[in-house]
Amino acid sequence: MRFDTKIAVVVRADLADWQKLNVTAFLASGIAHASDEVMGGPYEDGSGNVYLALAREPVLCFAADAEGLATTHRRALSRGLATAVYTDEMFATGNDADNRAAVRAVEADKLTLAGLGLYGPRNAVDRAVKGLKLHG
Repeated sequence: MRFDTKIAVVVRADLADWQKLNVTAFLASGIAHASDEVMGGPYEDGSGNVYLALAREPVLCFAADAEGLATTHRRALSRGLATAVYTDEMFATGNDADNRAAVRAVEADKLTLAGLGLYGPRNAVDRAVKGLKLHG
């Protein structure tokens, strides 16, 4: 099935492995709230155990250097994409309020990006991540 929308997570390649996983998890949780259509329905196994809903479409994960993240960020904002952001400063905080304050304290073009989550029309997301390689 081909969706009209796309989900992309872009993580800075020079992060430690635990940071990449942490950033990806946080960004995916942000994308879950981008639209009522992002999430599928809950899962249930044959024994009747119910599990949480997952994204209804694949999540493409990309790696980028700091410059690639900054370029992707500018492109995403200029295209009006739903964007989740994770900055280096957020590694030093321990809660959501401090995370939001850390982001609010810095102008958009000066954010030290660790990662981005993008959701929106397929073509617009493709243009925002143009030139990046899938994480591998």
